[in-house]
Amino acid sequence: MLFSKLPVTVIILGLVSLLNDVASDMIAPLLPIFLATTLGAGPAIVGLIEGVAETTSSLLKLYAGRLGDRGIGHKRLALSGYLISNLVRPLIGIAASWPFVLAMRFCDRIGKGLRTAPRDALIALSTAQDQRGYAFGLHRAMDHTGAMIGPLVAALLLANGMEMGSVFLASAVPGALVILLLFFGVKEPAHRPVNNKLPPFRFRSLPHDLRRLIYAAGLLALAAVPDAFLVLWLNENNIPVAWIPIIWAVAHGLRALVSLPAGRLSDRVGRLKVMVNGWVARVAMLAVMPWIDTFPLVILFFMLYAMATAATEGAERALIGDVTASELRGSAFGAYHMTVGLLALPGALWFGAVWQLANMHTAFLLSSLLSLTATLWFIRQYRHPGKAR
Repeated sequence: MLFSKLPVTVIILGLVSLLNDVASDMIAPLLPIFLATTLGAGPAIVGLIEGVAETTSSLLKLYAGRLGDRGIGHKRLALSGYLISNLVRPLIGIAASWPFVLAMRFCDRIGKGLRTAPRDALIALSTAQDQRGYAFGLHRAMDHTGAMIGPLVAALLLANGMEMGSVFLASAVPGALVILLLFFGVKEPAHRPVNNKLPPFRFRSLPHDLRRLIYAAGLLALAAVPDAFLVLWLNENNIPVAWIPIIWAVAHGLRALVSLPAGRLSDRVGRLKVMVNGWVARVAMLAVMPWIDTFPLVILFFMLYAMATAATEGAERALIGDVTASELRGSAFGAYHMTVGLLALPGALWFGAVWQLANMHTAFLLSSLLSLTATLWFIRQYRHPGKAR
């Protein structure tokens, strides 16, 4: 069975992420269009809003994780984060100007920054090492399922005559279910370790294996092809615009299907094997994708790339739980998410600049080479593979 032998907390947090992504992705794919057509904002304003939002979220993740370690309560922080996001996000539907959207996105990402590390710490604290990959794989599968359902719900509402702003307001419904599930369904783990005297955070204070994972994941985030450019790649290959939301939803569905078995596989064969094989697959596809120009192959490689990125998510998070002491897991997940989030922004900037100044082929090939460098460095530097099974 899908949920067999997993703690109730893990299952509820998976459902929470599914519903939250339904609410979020009812808005996210439509927001650039809403800004441009309804509020008259140009591309620079769209970039400003998303840059401020994602940087805010990334910076808060470490702080929230450390608050959880100090005894504030991982559930309390996660609940606060989800509550903030789901209160302010639907209000974008009543926006009359782009500064209001900026303010709502800023608050929404404050919520994401507060909840991410404490939520992952709750999952790690609630599971044994031999089921941690399964737990994080399930969580990522539920997350991607929500990201698949959200745009389809929005498309259905729009097709039935609902205005875009009203669709945004309707996202409050799954958002309310998120809060109810989290409040009534999740409990703090019994006898949770608390460290009231945490010293100032330093990367050097993290376990060696964890630091190596964070550095490799950060470099992979710097090297990754941003979602917006994958959509542009589809468009460059003459994929009809009307097909893109459907392709995007199917890709998230495949990510959901891959995340769970890949996470479970990491419990059986080891985190490193799953991670390295997934990263190598990503490198190979990035090297090939710019040369593909036939319709079936473009669709196939888009799906394969989505599956490769999803295959390592559960193993990476499970490894963090494996190599980190219980009283430092909030800080560890916070450092991981902060690093990945902060490096994704310059990654998007360099990729776009290379595409514009040189060409698409060069941008993809550089991404492949940087991803390969991160993978080889991680293999070489990871000195204690036994800890990762």
